Amino acid sequence: MFRAAVPFNSKLQKRVNANNNRYLTQRIGKSAFAIPPRFDNLPYVTGHMQTRTTDTPILLSILTDIRSDLQQVQARPGLEAPRHFSGRAAAIDFLEFHVLDRMESLNTPISHPELIALKDEALRIKAKLEQVDKALFRGLREAICNRKYTPATFLQTVNDYLGAERILDLTQSKEPGYDEMDFFFNALLSEQILPEVHSERETGMVFYQKTPARVILQLTQQAAFSKNDVFFDLGSGLGQVCILVHLLTGVPATGIEYEPACCRYATVCAQQLDLPAVTFINQDARKADYSGGTVFFMYTPFEGGMLQQVLLLLKHEAARRAIRIFTYGPCSVVIAAQSWLDLCEGNANNPYSLCRFTSK
Repeated sequence: MFRAAVPFNSKLQKRVNANNNRYLTQRIGKSAFAIPPRFDNLPYVTGHMQTRTTDTPILLSILTDIRSDLQQVQARPGLEAPRHFSGRAAAIDFLEFHVLDRMESLNTPISHPELIALKDEALRIKAKLEQVDKALFRGLREAICNRKYTPATFLQTVNDYLGAERILDLTQSKEPGYDEMDFFFNALLSEQILPEVHSERETGMVFYQKTPARVILQLTQQAAFSKNDVFFDLGSGLGQVCILVHLLTGVPATGIEYEPACCRYATVCAQQLDLPAVTFINQDARKADYSGGTVFFMYTPFEGGMLQQVLLLLKHEAARRAIRIFTYGPCSVVIAAQSWLDLCEGNANNPYSLCRFTSK
């Protein structure tokens, strides 16, 4: 069994997937990423479609369209301003999947001089915008390392770049998928190369998928963390949930991860951001020490007997103190059947609904 596959909502997801690949199932559908004004009337051309360009008038028409596309991108105001992250992301998406993919789909040799010139220009514009993002995220990481953010000011900074209304829409959405918030946090938290996974999954362990960023924000809003809380992510993967929960709330966060390569990656992320209150333990979740934990999260990291064994451990902790468990994915319906837990929020029958449980 796999976790509920989170479908990709646009070709933008290919860029989100630059950090999520090897762990996600790519499914391309309707765009969830708003194309900025002046781009919205330009149809996307899938990269696998071949366009007949043997007739010179057709080729000239296409080249004229591509030149116009590039002019529109360059005329878009403010794209090089660091704060205009969403508009810049849409422009890069447009260049990659409307302009460059379209060129690759042409049934014309790439040696055509006009195509070479236009492709070079598109790559130059795209690289320039990407350099703005690199500098932006480098500065944000430095600010985190220098303790310049409280949880409130970190959230405000995210709002500044993504838009408070957009974040509100995303966190209230019940639709599955990844969006620009995922791309923002993927780029923010680390520049590391993704690890190769070598360990064989034991019976009951589920294929890893990253938790959508909007779900993490939902969790921090619903949990009402206090200074006495300690957060655990079971099956923490690349560590994003723990790091973001800590940055957004200030509570200590521990990730339990079976795959050594993922655990090392997450540990380096936390170290690079100088977050000593965020730790990752390379261990089987059935053998972990959960003492002190008050809030637990599971994005369906295991199933069957393994899930039941972990739930017994958490039940033992709940006998000592009140705990809260947040779940996402197919495991929610199993956890909802536990007599020692109350479902307080969410729909356990919907794998794309974040569920909040409290111990009785």
